[in-house]
Amino acid sequence: MRKIILIVLILFLVSCSVPENKVCSTDRDCVPDACCHAAGTVNEANDPDCSGMLCTMECVPGTLDCGQGEIKCLDGGCQIIWKE
Repeated sequence: MRKIILIVLILFLVSCSVPENKVCSTDRDCVPDACCHAAGTVNEANDPDCSGMLCTMECVPGTLDCGQGEIKCLDGGCQIIWKE
């Protein structure tokens, strides 16, 4: 019984600390938060509508452009792991 209570408590704390638009279970749940030069992430349910969008081929610093970062689901939330 103690284990169940502990698991429920941990899940509650994780869900309270992660914004709803970033909640995830796997890396595949996460997407860029903008169509062009994204510098953040959201879960797939909150992905931007990029239909009809055209983006430049420029590698903007501090964005996901050109492989500068990788999107991951960490601690139940979508995050970017920046490459050095």
